[in-house]
Amino acid sequence: MNSRTRVRRAMRHETPDRVPVMCQLALGHYFLHSGRKPAEIWFDSDAFVDTLLEFQQHYRFDGILLNLPGRPSNWREYLAEAGQSPDVRAPAPVPFSERGSETLFWRNGLRTDFVPDDNPHTFQVDGGALPRADYQRIDPDDPGILRLPGYVWNTWHAPHLWDIPEAADLTDEAAYPDWFTRGLKRARELGESVSVHAEVFSPLTHLMELFGYETALLGLLDSPATCHRLLELLTRVVIAQVRCYARHQPDAVLISSAFAGAGFISRAMYAEFVLPYEQRVAESIRSFRIPAYTHTCGAIGDRLDLMVQTGIDGIDTLDPPPLGTVDLQRAKTQFGERLFFKGNLDAVHEMLMADQATFERAVRQRLEIAAPGSGFILSSACSVSPHIDPDRLATMTELAERYGCYDQTEVC
Repeated sequence: MNSRTRVRRAMRHETPDRVPVMCQLALGHYFLHSGRKPAEIWFDSDAFVDTLLEFQQHYRFDGILLNLPGRPSNWREYLAEAGQSPDVRAPAPVPFSERGSETLFWRNGLRTDFVPDDNPHTFQVDGGALPRADYQRIDPDDPGILRLPGYVWNTWHAPHLWDIPEAADLTDEAAYPDWFTRGLKRARELGESVSVHAEVFSPLTHLMELFGYETALLGLLDSPATCHRLLELLTRVVIAQVRCYARHQPDAVLISSAFAGAGFISRAMYAEFVLPYEQRVAESIRSFRIPAYTHTCGAIGDRLDLMVQTGIDGIDTLDPPPLGTVDLQRAKTQFGERLFFKGNLDAVHEMLMADQATFERAVRQRLEIAAPGSGFILSSACSVSPHIDPDRLATMTELAERYGCYDQTEVC
């Protein structure tokens, strides 16, 4: 059974040969261990997909998540210059962790700073933060708000760097250039036997990026009507992106909703500001007969039932204590027939910092709890740390083959 079929069966609660394994690796893990420059992985769609597939093959994972959108193939033409810290003199293939940091300077006056083990950050050329919207002054009906340099579409997807018209209607799928799906198309072509998942950001995440996190949380309290009008607009943006991805047949679409846990908003606020909007996104994904699942970090044990109401097919992360509040056995009993689960391994205490015996015991426990009846993908709860021992990740698949078989008479 190939990996693509294995994950598909697990997501549908059909019986695969064994529990599939699919971890989302922090971008810093690729930066540290791939031998490629972080800027190439971050801005070059071909390099990004090739890196994901190389690590998928090395760890024998069953799937990959494309958590960056496509970029134009000529992205380097938008650079003014590229600088590196003074200690960066060693040529490849010396790991980037031994070569310092890197800064890209763009023709439009912005800069992007890279460090060896974390996501890059874009600033004004003098290092100042990019401007964000002000919920007390914003006009929710002005489409120009989506052009603010501090907004997620800009800092992560970067139209301030590329030739995207100022008047582009981001709620219309036709406004998105062909390169937006470049990575997904390449992954689908090269990874025919691999489960390839695309990612969109939830409307609430877009709102957080539009205002900045602290300001957005205040806005939910001070100007809820304005926030609802913006969430309506942002929902249409996300659905347009779903339609772009759906044309290229991803095996699933992840709704990244990292900031919808109890560490940020209450259960009541989730019901008001998250549920109705993610419900529409999930409905759009499923209308293409593509599974939809949600990634929400941290304390979500008190809102699993609300997450079910969004209409998703599965939940990613499921952080256990102390990082989160999910009891996997209780979640499996209450929602395991309705949802597939991916995750629940504590990425810090059971993976990064644990000794090998503790790690293996944690993996076996998750398999014993969640494997019965299918519907489980073995994974770290949240992203795998950049500094985790690569051998530990390879061991996950070995453990799934030994203890996660559905035919218990043999090792898969």
